[in-house]
Amino acid sequence: MDIRIERDPNPPSPPDWETLQFGKHHSPHMFITEWRDGAWHDPRIQPYGPIDLDPAAKVLHYAQEIFEGMKGYRSADGGRHLFRPEMNIARFNRSAERMCMPTVDPDVFMKALELLVEMDRDFVPPAPGSLYIRPTMFGHEPNLGVASSDRFLFYVITGPVGSYFKGGIKPLYLKAETEYVRSAPGGVGYAKTGGNYAAALLPIKKAQAEGFDQIIWLDALTRTKVEEMGAMNICFVYADHVITAPIMPESDTILAGVTRDSIGALVEEHGLTWVEESPVLSRVLEDAEKGDLKEAFACGTAAIVTPIGKIHSQGRDHVIGDGEEGPVTEHLRTTLGAIHAGESELHPEWVHSVC
Repeated sequence: MDIRIERDPNPPSPPDWETLQFGKHHSPHMFITEWRDGAWHDPRIQPYGPIDLDPAAKVLHYAQEIFEGMKGYRSADGGRHLFRPEMNIARFNRSAERMCMPTVDPDVFMKALELLVEMDRDFVPPAPGSLYIRPTMFGHEPNLGVASSDRFLFYVITGPVGSYFKGGIKPLYLKAETEYVRSAPGGVGYAKTGGNYAAALLPIKKAQAEGFDQIIWLDALTRTKVEEMGAMNICFVYADHVITAPIMPESDTILAGVTRDSIGALVEEHGLTWVEESPVLSRVLEDAEKGDLKEAFACGTAAIVTPIGKIHSQGRDHVIGDGEEGPVTEHLRTTLGAIHAGESELHPEWVHSVC
């Protein structure tokens, strides 16, 4: 499928790399295509701008929407590259199937990503910055009937972002959330859909008002097993292994993170065993008190790898290790960061060059 290109005749200049804010800056172009009559039509790259939307559009009433979060990087040799984009494309299509939406041809998806990054290559910051990429799809049929839309828009926007760790590494202070839940078995927890994040806004806001950085989601049925952090996967480091909650097919409540998958491979290469089973919160906290739990960290596209210093549960703070970033967490963070920046020879298959 050919992609039509309409260039912005007066594109803006890239922002100051030193003052970047996440999600505040946008590159000059976007990709967009529409699904109607059972097929995708008029795939094109056009100047970034508003999208017309009918007030009765399905997405506004029934939240039929999915998205992805991925990044592009400036290579050491001056080129541009993506990090494991095929995994994001596959996850996007799994989300689409769960939300009763059409899938996107992976070849067209990849070509759109490559064209966008190359056209707006000047908006890819040098390391430690990156180009955040947000593919999105939503149903826009103007019909208030409770049924799947028969028309969809798929688009991709991008924008430069800076280092997540402005001012240095700060270990997170987390609250184990026992009142609210993120997802339940049989639900849409494994899909990257906006409703999952909307449901998290109130408990995160409450936790932050109480002085916490983020929350830990527990399982919906028993409130005893650790699932995810607010918007990232979470891992616990012991002397010989790292444990994290399982994903599909064992569990349909956890988002299968691309960073999480990458960390799993690096953990094994570091000489530790990667264990996917539901961590029991009480046992994790007991292990922290005994010193058996050495470190904990969160991982995701935005922050890459973030150390966890303390967990609050049932009125008590539990310090993880010495409360600072541990050696395993630091190794994983710096190793993956070097791969992202194209400064490592490890896992060249994870780096997708943009020609």
